[in-house]
Amino acid sequence: MFDDRSPIYRQIADQIAADVLTGTLSADEQVMSTNQYAAFYRINPATAAKAFQLLVDEGVLYKRRGIGLFVAADARENLQARHRERFYPDVIDPMLREAEAIGISRDDLIAYIAASSPEDGI
Repeated sequence: MFDDRSPIYRQIADQIAADVLTGTLSADEQVMSTNQYAAFYRINPATAAKAFQLLVDEGVLYKRRGIGLFVAADARENLQARHRERFYPDVIDPMLREAEAIGISRDDLIAYIAASSPEDGI
């Protein structure tokens, strides 16, 4: 599950955020505890705790004292908004530069996107 590209706590936080974004985790759904997560993935509990705290700080998760961590009611919408803000500069702009570098015209890109079916996720 984990790779060497970024710190493990960041990878954990990103995976949980992705699960919220895709609907795998729903609003007010409880997530595994720090100790459960650490035992399941065989990592240091402090690493899992750091990931969960990051998500609490970002408003993705919230704590219920003595009960555990839960997905915030507006977490999915907030994550979608953050991803939309970064989509063009992080995804589209590099794609356009790459397409230009390898000789794909913007018209060809537009035609490809227009021809994509709903099953393709567009």
